[in-house]
Amino acid sequence: MKKKIERILREATEEICPTIDDWGEVKVERSGKNHGDYASNIAFLLAKKEGKNPENIAKEIKKKIKSELVSKVEVKNGFLNVFLSENALKEELSEVLREKDDYGKDICGKTLVVDYSSPNIAKSFGVGHLRSTIIGQSLYNIYEHLGWKGVGINHLGDWGTQYGKLLYQIKKEGKNPEDLSIGELEELYVRFHREAEDSPEMEEEGRKWFAKLERGDKEARKMWEVCRKKSLEEFQKIYDDLEIEIDYVLGESFYEDKLSAVIREAKEKRVAKKSKGALVIDFDDMPSAMILKSDGSTTYFTRDLAAAKYRLEEFSPDKLIYEIGADQTLHMKQLFATVEKMGWAKKAKFVHVPHGMFRLKEGKFSTRRGRTVYLEEVLALAKKKAEEIIKNSATAKNISPKERREIARIVGIGAVKYNDLKRYHKRDVLFDWDRIVTLKGDSGPYLQYTCVRCKSILEKTKRHDVTAEKLDEEERKIVKRIIQFNETVDAAASSYSPNLIAEYAFRLAKEFNYFYDSCPILGNKQRVAITEATLIILTRCLHLLTISVPTKM
Repeated sequence: MKKKIERILREATEEICPTIDDWGEVKVERSGKNHGDYASNIAFLLAKKEGKNPENIAKEIKKKIKSELVSKVEVKNGFLNVFLSENALKEELSEVLREKDDYGKDICGKTLVVDYSSPNIAKSFGVGHLRSTIIGQSLYNIYEHLGWKGVGINHLGDWGTQYGKLLYQIKKEGKNPEDLSIGELEELYVRFHREAEDSPEMEEEGRKWFAKLERGDKEARKMWEVCRKKSLEEFQKIYDDLEIEIDYVLGESFYEDKLSAVIREAKEKRVAKKSKGALVIDFDDMPSAMILKSDGSTTYFTRDLAAAKYRLEEFSPDKLIYEIGADQTLHMKQLFATVEKMGWAKKAKFVHVPHGMFRLKEGKFSTRRGRTVYLEEVLALAKKKAEEIIKNSATAKNISPKERREIARIVGIGAVKYNDLKRYHKRDVLFDWDRIVTLKGDSGPYLQYTCVRCKSILEKTKRHDVTAEKLDEEERKIVKRIIQFNETVDAAASSYSPNLIAEYAFRLAKEFNYFYDSCPILGNKQRVAITEATLIILTRCLHLLTISVPTKM
C-alpha cells in the first residue's frame, strides 16, 4: 500500500513538475493519529527546487490526486496527509485472502549469500551462537520472501591454532578422540589454557601441532577428523530442534586447498607485503591484517579471504551478508577493504550485520575460561516450562503425552527464538535464566496462541471473502494493521532487522485479540474474512522469524 501511495503522489507531482528527476529524498511514511494513514514531505523538496512556498505546492499536488485508493488528502504545514479509502482497505484485504502465503512475495532475480551460525568444533553449541543462527536464518527467510535466491553458508570454525592446542592436549594426556564426548573435548581445551598460564611454552606446542595439521600429518589429521565428525553430529541435533536448515556447511578447512592461490594473488597484485617474516595487508585507517605467519601457517583472515573469493565465483551473488558478532567489526572492515583492493567485488555488496553479545554478570562468555552456557540446556528448560503449562491447562486431558511433548517443543523453542529476535540485533544481552525463556506477554507463545485461536474460529465456520458491508471502526483498525505487512518486511530487509517483524506481529496479535473480545465474529462474514487474513499474516511473520505454529495450545 505504501508503494501504491508513493506512485499516486509521484503521478500527481509530475503533472506539476514534469522535469523532476531526483526522488531519493522523497519520503512517504505512516502518519500518527489523526494525521491520515500516510504523510509525505514531497512539497518541501519541490519548494526548495522551485523557490516556492511548500504549503502552496502541497495544495497544488492535492488537486491533482485522483484515485479510488484515497478518500481524502489534507495539507498541514506543508505536509501531505493521505487517508486511505474503504475501497483501498478492502482491495488489499481481498489480495491477502487470495494470495495467502504468497501475499507480498516478489521476484527480483538477485542472489544473496548469508554467512551465519558458524559454531566451533570440539565445543558444545553455546547460547552465544544462538543469535547468529536465528538472526541469520531470519534474514535468509526475509530476502527469499522478497524474491531473492538465498544461499545459506555455515562457516564452521574447524581450522586454526586452537585445534593445534586441542590436539596437543589430547596427545599429552594420552586420550583417544573416539572415546571422548564433545563435553570432554571442551574440557581438554579449557585445561590446556589453564596449564599454559604456568607453562607458556605450551602455546608454541599448540602452534606446532596446527602446522602439522596444515602439512597433512596423518596422526594430526585423523584426530581432527574424529573431533569434526562428532561435533557435526551434535550440532545437527541442535539444528533439528531449532528447525534450522542451512544450505551448505563449508567450514574453514574447506578452503585449505584454495589458500595458496589467494596468497599468491595478493602478492602479485602487491596487496600484501612482507613484515618481520610474515605476510600482511596494510590499510590507511586500520591495523594491518596478517595472511601468512612467519612459520608459514595461515590465519583466520586468510581463510575468510579465500571464502569470499569462492562465494563470489561459485554463486555470483548480488549481496553477501555476514551475520557475525559485533566483536568482529574490525575484522569485517579489513576483509571488505581487502576484497576491494583485490578487485573482486565488481557488483556484489558486502554487508556485516553485527549482533550484540550474550554476556554474563562476570563478563563475556569464554570457553577457554570455562565461562559458557550451553544452548542445549536453554532449549531443554524452555521445553520443560512449556510442558508444565500444557499439563496444567484445561485442554490437557485431550492431548496425548506424545502430542504434548511436540507442542511443548514448538512452544518452548518458539519462546527462546522470539525472545531474542524481538530485540534490536546490535544490542548486547545480559544472560538471565529467568528471562531467556518468556512464555507470557510479548512472547512467541502469545503469537502462536493467537494463530491457534484464529484456526479454532475458522474451523467453526465457512471461509468468506470480503463483503460489500462497510467496515466499522474496529474492523478498519485491524485491516490497516494487516496491510502494513509488506512495508514492514521491506523495512526489515533494508535495515537487516528481524525485530521489526516481531514488533509488527505482536501489535497485530494484540489488536486481533482485542477485536476478538469486543466484536462477535461467528456469523459475521466480514469479520471471518478478517480473522483468516490475520492468521495468514501472523503465520507468515512467524515463518520469517523461523517459528512454527502448533496444532493446539
